[in-house]
Amino acid sequence: MNAVVLAILIMVTLSLARVSVVFALIVAALVGGLYAGMPLDGILEAFNGGLGNGATVAISYAVLGAFAVALSRSGITQGLARRAVERFHLEGVGAGRRKVTLGLLGCLLLAAISSQNLIPVHIAFIPILVPPLLVLMNRLRLDRRAVACVITFGITAPYMLLPVGFGAIFLNDILLGNLNASGADLGLHIEAAQVPLAMAIPIGGMALGLLVAVFFSYRRPRDYQDRALVGQNPESAQVQAQARAQDQFEGAGQRLESWQKLVLALALAGTVVVQLLTESMVLGGLFGFALLSVSGVFRWREQDDVFTEGMRMMAQVGFIMIAAAGFAGVMQATGSVDSLVTSSAAMIGDHKGLAALIMLIVGLFITMGIGSSFSTIPIIASLYVPLALSFGFSPLATVALVGTAAALGDAGSPASDSTLGPTAGLNADGQHDHIWDSVVPTFLHYNVPLLAFGWVAAMVL
Repeated sequence: MNAVVLAILIMVTLSLARVSVVFALIVAALVGGLYAGMPLDGILEAFNGGLGNGATVAISYAVLGAFAVALSRSGITQGLARRAVERFHLEGVGAGRRKVTLGLLGCLLLAAISSQNLIPVHIAFIPILVPPLLVLMNRLRLDRRAVACVITFGITAPYMLLPVGFGAIFLNDILLGNLNASGADLGLHIEAAQVPLAMAIPIGGMALGLLVAVFFSYRRPRDYQDRALVGQNPESAQVQAQARAQDQFEGAGQRLESWQKLVLALALAGTVVVQLLTESMVLGGLFGFALLSVSGVFRWREQDDVFTEGMRMMAQVGFIMIAAAGFAGVMQATGSVDSLVTSSAAMIGDHKGLAALIMLIVGLFITMGIGSSFSTIPIIASLYVPLALSFGFSPLATVALVGTAAALGDAGSPASDSTLGPTAGLNADGQHDHIWDSVVPTFLHYNVPLLAFGWVAAMVL
């Protein structure tokens, strides 16, 4: 068995068994490295060398978590949720509840899509926007697995289809650039306008999976408790779980002065602007937190407590991202990615349909191990382009194969920010399991359709 395949199977199996994802990543990296013949010190060196790649994102999440907790202290978002409950009579039962639920999911979908192009902040909006809405979701009895599917679709499908924002980077700079570079000596040249056309069919499969998740799989009501955010000080008057959560929900948002509300708006807008100008989520989050600190939303001496609470809330996601970067470092150091593609090609024979399926499945394993489609394309394009052309696939079919294979692991990997992001927001009160409530639902509703529709695209284009 290939070392990458073995490592991925171990990671997924341990994660599904509710073993800590961080522990699963470390064990899988050790086993995969040893199986590939690497010495223990070599494995540790590769793992430690890769850790730094995840540190930046982890500290970004910690700072954004602090900003999210500071916003929750203001009570403004809870007040908006309270008014929504009163306005739409959500305490009752009827068609109105379903309309509001679909409206909320639609707003979250638009926010996620906008985070990839209109306001390209990627997953930075999730820990700020989602935690304050959890109380409203509880009133709606909304299954958070549906929310996870909606957000994951919004932060993955746009960059694979629309050549703007992050999509311009993925489709034009990375996918198109690597395809043309790898196929230059083989006579392959693809125009920028062809790439979205090739990806339209696979994304259509994801859209179908989204509809199934929202209207069938997770349509039924699911009950959650009103709880304080994970890591918040249980002695704080505003974050009492259970006994005081209802009082906070009903009375929030009424004690702020007009100038404080203006500072809140400036903090939200400033966070986005600073991030876009500096290309740093850390500086954006710090700017927003600093503005809220001087607004009087919480006492000056509570700054350290608020910041620490936010870091605790994001701790799990941060450590998973750091461990995932180390895991990816070991997988690349084994050299087993090349051998995985080579051995797969040897077993295909002359069957074109089987070749497309094997290439997509191999891409799934590679991407789940590395955790990012952006990082995967440079690795697999050089291997897949000659293979695809040798089987007679057209340029459009080659784009669909490489693009889909690279994107497959994003939606269903325990170590991908496409699943870690939704978990960071939805598990802010400790009631949303990363594996069973984010990873498994997105894998079933997106990766399975991507495999099927990606194969169809490769065969018909």
